[in-house]
Amino acid sequence: MRTLLLLCLLGQLLPALAADDPLRSPLWNGMRQRMLGSEAVVFDARVQVAMPHSAEDPMAVPVEVRFDGLADVDQVRVFADLNPIPQVLDYWPGRAGGALALRIKVEQSTPVRAAVRTRGGTWHVGGAWVAAAGGGCTMPSQGSGNAAWQERLGEVSARLWPRPAGASRLRLRVVHPMDTGLAGGIPVFHVDRLALRDAAGQELVRLQLHEPVAENPMLSVDLQYRGAVRIEGRDTQGNRIAAQVVP
Repeated sequence: MRTLLLLCLLGQLLPALAADDPLRSPLWNGMRQRMLGSEAVVFDARVQVAMPHSAEDPMAVPVEVRFDGLADVDQVRVFADLNPIPQVLDYWPGRAGGALALRIKVEQSTPVRAAVRTRGGTWHVGGAWVAAAGGGCTMPSQGSGNAAWQERLGEVSARLWPRPAGASRLRLRVVHPMDTGLAGGIPVFHVDRLALRDAAGQELVRLQLHEPVAENPMLSVDLQYRGAVRIEGRDTQGNRIAAQVVP
């Protein structure tokens, strides 16, 4: 009898928790635990996720995350609730401003969220729905079977733009298939880690990329720094990524 009563109470509680999610995702409660653990979580309008309402290409959906209004940010996590691999990217801004742009894969219509952790240990969450026809995570990359493309693996193109108050915006692109492992016969193979360093070798920002980042990752960040930037990283097979960009 007690077990039945407990199950009834849980059945009443879980819909209430789901209702707290402004995006009404059926998987929010599980995503919260899986992505954010036991730390405090608040939905916060200062965390904004901008992207098309409908994805023209589910293998390359442009996403911009802004969190300018938050102070003492130590980590940003981007994830898509209904993707087979939900975790997209982790970002440690260090000496960067409150903006990050990238392109991602989506398997179906899904909420895409950014969770911004402040140094007090609270995750501030914002997000939006994107409608998609599907297949972005399970289709093979264009470059996975292209021998000519493989010769350019890890090639970096980048550009810096000056911003006010000694800041700059960096946009970079890395040639890489970003294979999810979900397409038949193609194993997981993606850029794993990237770090941006100043001219003296000091870290500006650090990123960890996961399978849902789009093929040939393109990233934009606002840096609280103006000068040459070194780009360093590795993929999941240990291939090095290295480049330098000057203003």
